[in-house]
Amino acid sequence: MQPLTIGRLAATTGVKLETVRYYERIELMPPPARTASGHRAYEQAHVRRLTFIRRARELGFSIEQIRALLALAEPSRASCAEVLEIAQTHLDDVRAKLADLTKLERILGATIARCSGDLAPSCPVLDMLATTERA
Repeated sequence: MQPLTIGRLAATTGVKLETVRYYERIELMPPPARTASGHRAYEQAHVRRLTFIRRARELGFSIEQIRALLALAEPSRASCAEVLEIAQTHLDDVRAKLADLTKLERILGATIARCSGDLAPSCPVLDMLATTERA
């Protein structure tokens, strides 16, 4: 396979060029080889790794969780039990966020239902936002 430029790597994986550079800066992506003129030259391993990172980000994993998952994906470190722990923690976080969003939906829905939309001295939505009570 011919080495890829950063632009081709970004296009192939669906990741923005600046994001590729960012992942290199924070050492989530290994540095690529350089051409004689100093351009980055990416290999298939970079495509696989960046695809893994993109997919993990789409699923909401944090950078540190992805770093841990990448380390666990190494043949010498493969540990399904450790991967399970990271995934379970993430799933618990997702479920907590869903519960919070459901509660938020209920509160906003009830508040909006009380709003007539007419000119009035007070607005239920604004009143709800100004209250010091926690939802």
